[in-house]
Amino acid sequence: MPAWHRAANARSSLRAGRSRSTGSSSRSSARKPIRPTTSLPSRASRSHPKKKVYLMLNKPKGVITSASDPKGRKIVSDFLPGIKERVYPVGRLDYDTEGLLLLTNDGEFANLLTHPSHHVPKTYLATVKGVPHGTALEKLQNGIKLEDGMTAPAEVEYHDVDMDSKQSTVQITIYEGRNRQVRRMFEAVGHPVTRLKRVKFGHLGLENMQRGKFRHLTVSEIKELIDAANSKSHKVHKK
Repeated sequence: MPAWHRAANARSSLRAGRSRSTGSSSRSSARKPIRPTTSLPSRASRSHPKKKVYLMLNKPKGVITSASDPKGRKIVSDFLPGIKERVYPVGRLDYDTEGLLLLTNDGEFANLLTHPSHHVPKTYLATVKGVPHGTALEKLQNGIKLEDGMTAPAEVEYHDVDMDSKQSTVQITIYEGRNRQVRRMFEAVGHPVTRLKRVKFGHLGLENMQRGKFRHLTVSEIKELIDAANSKSHKVHKK
């Protein structure tokens, strides 16, 4: 037998031997890649889940809602002893405004409450110069043209009138969250604000909470705020 024929037979026998040793599994394994019987834990499961914190602070006047202040003024975190998590304010409450401020580290929750399409009601007590009436009240209730556009309709009612100081306190509920909106609305009708306090966010009120104090929200309060954001009854239309 020629040498080349013997070599060909040897190669054929070697291939046949490999095929017999592996059997049909060699063909199936070529079609179906072998997967490990165990899987590695995902990155999320390997890391510690962040503790969600939901707080309500009765913010004093003269406090910054930023994380720091180059002028050395008080910031909201100064009033949160024992809170190790880094929390952020839900919406705006400027330096000169006091009252109910929500803080959380839950970005999805904060976005839900502040997104312009959700119109969560926020109620303020505004002490203003003079006594708004007639056309001024109608403008506040129906919408006022500000430099950043028309405001949505608001709910307005008198809370107190002090004829000696020629000032009045008006309760106003708005469904937006523009910068210094309530102050600008009253200024636009000729009754500048001298004191402003937020007393409600959705159905959540300050009640008897002392100025500068905070507390954790309950599960039911968190749910009520989420429901308020999703409620169709709060949808408003600008005129």
